Amino acid sequence: VQLQASGRGLVQAGGSRRLSCAASGSTFTYAWGWFRQAPGEVREFVAAIIWNGWNGDDTYYADFVKDRFTISRDNAKNTVYLQMNSLKPEDTAVYYCAARPLGPSDYRRTASYGYWGQGTLVTVSS
Repeated sequence: VQLQASGRGLVQAGGSRRLSCAASGSTFTYAWGWFRQAPGEVREFVAAIIWNGWNGDDTYYADFVKDRFTISRDNAKNTVYLQMNSLKPEDTAVYYCAARPLGPSDYRRTASYGYWGQGTLVTVSS
């Protein structure tokens, strides 16, 4: 599986941006995550979307993006999205999408994901 992230850009504080991550193959049974890495910082978990095997997807968010960011996916397009609203300067980072086959694993850990996109830079100006 190859992942291609897009949505790079500059946005003013309070604005919105949508990131996309397209997979080369079918990822219906995959778990997806978005991570970010600011300059000089470690890569950190942002959001995850995981098929629960029953009635749809479960979504998870880091506390610092709750109620501002929304992760979603379009299985027909093999694409995952990260809608970012009310952006703050501290959201400036390179954003990475990641995927892994379903299975017991901690969705918050980078080591849980075997496939990564190339990263896309989002800069939020104050």
